[in-house]
Amino acid sequence: MKTGTRPVPLSRNDFKSFVAVTTRWMDNDVYGHMNNVVYYSLFDTAVNQSLIAKGMLDIHHANTIGLVVHSACNYFSSVAFPDAISVGLCVEHIGTSSVRYRLGVFRGDDEMCAALGQFVHVYVDRESRRPVEHAPEFLALLRRWSVSAPTSDSV
Repeated sequence: MKTGTRPVPLSRNDFKSFVAVTTRWMDNDVYGHMNNVVYYSLFDTAVNQSLIAKGMLDIHHANTIGLVVHSACNYFSSVAFPDAISVGLCVEHIGTSSVRYRLGVFRGDDEMCAALGQFVHVYVDRESRRPVEHAPEFLALLRRWSVSAPTSDSV
């Protein structure tokens, strides 16, 4: 979240669902912390794992798939292997065929996130790659995960 122009970390209370993720040795870079590109992989994993667990995504056979059209991340503190982490997830905005997810990376039992990210998926037909409206059951799940964006200029 941003206040003015400076992003600030959010707490666990700002998320609706959590996914435990294991850090790996290869996630660390030469500076001794998790490389920035790994965070984007964690975000993608958390969203898709959550959707699969809720029966909303079949990566092999579904007619509708989500394509990332925007991503962003702000970093507040270091995470490194072998830290135990979880990724908090919620929905900030639901469009006709798009969803803006808010994601927070939490180290151990830390109350505030080490990184705060955003993923925008546009859901499209697998074959034509044209946007499709959300199915009613998918829309119901998104609404359960939905929260208001912290500010209009959030990440």
